[in-house]
Amino acid sequence: MATEEFPDSFADVLGGVQRLIRRRLRAGMPEPRLRGAQVELLRLVMAQPGVRVSAAAKELYLAGNSVSTLVNQLVKAGYLHRETDPEDRRSARLTATPAAVARLREWQARRGALVREQVVKLSESERAALAAAVPALRKLAENLHEEVEGI
Repeated sequence: MATEEFPDSFADVLGGVQRLIRRRLRAGMPEPRLRGAQVELLRLVMAQPGVRVSAAAKELYLAGNSVSTLVNQLVKAGYLHRETDPEDRRSARLTATPAAVARLREWQARRGALVREQVVKLSESERAALAAAVPALRKLAENLHEEVEGI
């Protein structure tokens, strides 16, 4: 593959793998179905309990009103608690409910099983190539994150 073609092909494959994983996982998950942005917000709230809506928007690179909409949806579904921030009454802090924790743990377990199931179908050299690529992929994600922070 020509060097100039690599970035586009690489991005297409990454996006395609992510979409296929999501589609496969949706099949056996309970209702309501969660969209990608909802899952990302729940994962962030679980990693940073008490995060403010504005901080979540910044971390996810979404508009504040978009995150507020996601919060409203997830509160209604019983996956988030929204509490007034005692330090700033205009702000809300978010925590995941036990139902959200259980749902994300199930999703992570199913995702891990799905990926393991597919990885074992690859040749040993293909598995080694994927494993060797993980540090570079982490660095790519870090670079993209830092670049967006600078904007």
